[in-house]
Amino acid sequence: MRGQVLGVDRTSGEGQISGEDGQRYSFRPDDWSGEKGPAVGARVDFATEGARALRIFRLPDSDTVAVAHRPPASSDRNKYVAALLAFFLGTLGIHRFYLGRNGSAVLMIVLTITVVGILVTSIWAFIDTVRYLIMSDAEFEHRYARHYPR
Repeated sequence: MRGQVLGVDRTSGEGQISGEDGQRYSFRPDDWSGEKGPAVGARVDFATEGARALRIFRLPDSDTVAVAHRPPASSDRNKYVAALLAFFLGTLGIHRFYLGRNGSAVLMIVLTITVVGILVTSIWAFIDTVRYLIMSDAEFEHRYARHYPR
């Protein structure tokens, strides 16, 4: 049967394929038979067993044609801005608001009211600063970025 890859989980490698019969089939990384692995939008040929896709091969002409025409998403978050906010205004949790982590931001503000809380939030903000700076751009995008179509 032929179909198209709908999605792939980055961590587990599991995903779903939409078959030409209108059904969805799940797969695991070990179900792939070709050299090329799964990619969203790729056209594939596969065997089925119930609701599972087996012996999956990417079609030579597929190479994610559907995804290639999609404009890249733009992000409104920057790890260096987050690091600067954490360093200079971290005890107030401003960097957490910036990243959309409102619950922990409010917690930081509440903790800052006490002397012990200022010490805790200072250490917390410093750790966040270092974490943002050493985090790869891809990991930062994955965790914190909101994407808007262009």
